Amino acid sequence: MKMKKVMTLAAAFTMAFSITACGGNTAAPAPETPTPAENTPKTEAPPANSPELAPEEGAKLVVWESKDERAYTDEVIKAFTEKYGVEVTLEELAPTDQLTKLAQDGPSGLAADVVIFPHDQLGRAVSSNLVLPNDYFDVETREANSEAAIQGASFDGVLYGYPRAAETYLMYYNKDLVQEAPASFEDVIEFGKSFTDNTKNKYAIMWETGNLYFTYPFLASNGGYIFGSNGTDVNDIGINNEGAVKSMEVYQSLNEILPVKAGDITPDIKRALFNEGDLAIDINGPWELAGYKAALGDKLGVAPIPTIAGQPAVSLSGIKAWYVNANSQYPNAARLFANFATNEENQLKLSELVGSVPTNKAAQESDQIKNDPYLSAFTEQFNSSVPMPSVPEMNNVWSPVGAALTEIWDNNKDIKASLDNAVNQLKELNSGAAK
Repeated sequence: MKMKKVMTLAAAFTMAFSITACGGNTAAPAPETPTPAENTPKTEAPPANSPELAPEEGAKLVVWESKDERAYTDEVIKAFTEKYGVEVTLEELAPTDQLTKLAQDGPSGLAADVVIFPHDQLGRAVSSNLVLPNDYFDVETREANSEAAIQGASFDGVLYGYPRAAETYLMYYNKDLVQEAPASFEDVIEFGKSFTDNTKNKYAIMWETGNLYFTYPFLASNGGYIFGSNGTDVNDIGINNEGAVKSMEVYQSLNEILPVKAGDITPDIKRALFNEGDLAIDINGPWELAGYKAALGDKLGVAPIPTIAGQPAVSLSGIKAWYVNANSQYPNAARLFANFATNEENQLKLSELVGSVPTNKAAQESDQIKNDPYLSAFTEQFNSSVPMPSVPEMNNVWSPVGAALTEIWDNNKDIKASLDNAVNQLKELNSGAAK
C-alpha cells in the first residue's frame, strides 16, 4: 500500500533536466550526426597569444542559451558590451537542441555565433566542421581550468571549448537517519542491514542501478574505464577489465540492502522516498539540490560518494562549455565573448545565480565555493570524476552496458561474463553503422 502511495506522489513530479543537467537521461538517443558542411570554415585563427585581439569593426553577436541559465548570461552580456562595445543578442534554445540547429543553420549564416551543447556531442561537432578551436585563449584556458574540464572540452587533443561549469553526482543523505556520511560502501552495507525493510519500502541507499551514468563508479574506481586514452581510443575498452570486475563485486553485494529491480528504481521513486524520510541515501546530481533542501532543510547532508573496494569513487561528469561557431561572421568577437563569459568572475556569477560547480581552479578555491557545503562537496566529487567520452562511439555504449548491469543486478549473473558480452556488443556496434 505504501508503495502505491509513493507511486502516486512520484507521479506529481516531472523531470526537468537534460543530459548535461541530468545523467539520468544519458541513455537518450543523441541527435543525428550532422551532415558535414560543404564549405569548410572561412575564418583564420588569430596569432596565438597575441595581445591585440579585438572585435571586428561593427561586430554584433548572437548567443544561444538555455532558459534556465539566462539570468547569468544576461548579466555577462551587459558587462561584455560595456567593455568591448559589441552588441549581443540572446536567443533561448535548449543546449541539447543546439548542435542540430547549428548543423542546419550554421553554413547559411543563420546560427548563433556562440553556442553551448553537451560535451559528449563535441566529436560530432568537430567532425562536421561546426566549431572553431579555442586557439587564441588555449594556454590561458588550460591554465585556469581543471584537467577534467579541459579534457571534456577537447577532442583529439585539440581544445575547442571554453569551460564554464561542471556537473557530476554525489551522495545526498538524511542526517536524521544517517548521522555521519558513510566513508565506504562497506559502511553503507553495515548501516543498511539494520535500516532497509523492503516490506515497508524503507531503504538505506538508492541509485539508478541499471544506468551506466550513475553506476560508473562501480566500473571505474579500481581501474575500469569506457575508452582508453582519455576516452578517445575506441579500440581500447576497459569496461570488463580486472579492476572493473573488482568494483562490480561491491556493486553486486549492495543488492542485499537494496532488493529492488533496476527498472523499478526511477528518479521519481527515489525523490519521493527521500523526501518522505524512507530513503536514507540517494546518489544523485545537482538538479535535485533545490528540491531536497526545501524538503529536508537542515537535515540534508551531502558528501562525496563512498570509497569502493578501498579506492575513491570515480564518477562521470559533464562539462558545460561555450563554443564558437565556425561560420561566425565575427569570430574574434565571439572568441572574446566565450573567454570573457568563462573567466573566474563570471563562473562565480554563474554559480551564485544558478548553483553550478565552477571549472575555474581559482573559483573553486574562493570563499564563495569553499564556504558553501553543497557546492564544495560537488566540487570535491567533480575533482574525482572523468568526463564522459566525446567520441561519436559513446552513443553505442549505453544500451549494452545498461543491459549487463541489469542482468548482474536483477538476476545475479556472473559479472565477468556479463561485461564480456557487453563489450562484444559494443565492438560490433563500433564496427558497424551505429555511430
